[in-house]
Amino acid sequence: MKNKNSVHRLAFSALVAAIYAALTMALGFMSYSGIQFRVAEALCVLTFFFPSTAWGLFAGCIIANLLSPAGPLDVVFGSLATLLCALSAAALGRSGNFRSWWRCILVCAAPVVFNALIVGAVLAYMGISAGDSAPFVLLWGFYGAQVGIGEALVMFTLGLALIRYLPKMKFYERIREKM
Repeated sequence: MKNKNSVHRLAFSALVAAIYAALTMALGFMSYSGIQFRVAEALCVLTFFFPSTAWGLFAGCIIANLLSPAGPLDVVFGSLATLLCALSAAALGRSGNFRSWWRCILVCAAPVVFNALIVGAVLAYMGISAGDSAPFVLLWGFYGAQVGIGEALVMFTLGLALIRYLPKMKFYERIREKM
């Protein structure tokens, strides 16, 4: 039974990776801009319920970031930001208290903070590398705010809706049994 559950977890994580990458690439016009509306980031809340999907999100983000205008820095650091978000959600979900509004808000806030800080720093570095004469800290604040705004809009609309309504869907219990 244990091997069967491992296969289910691996397959589900691979499916999440594919969905994350496909959503990000399909919506590339708004996934890679300054104010990023990366709809796929809402999937980070899945790790609240299914911790094994954290690595699928990480893999999907790596694949999606291969198309990023920020290049290898975004592949490494942007993907690490998503992994930190996913692992944070998994840690918050370990208690099993899925009804707590505060936990749901924290799960949605983690991607906003991590991406604003990490992706904001990557974009600021890219700006300086491209010849922008503004100080790094100023650029970091500017790009971090842009990324944070986009992330907050996605997480507190799509992410919060997903985290609140997923347990009420018919297929949810069947998936939980197999994980």
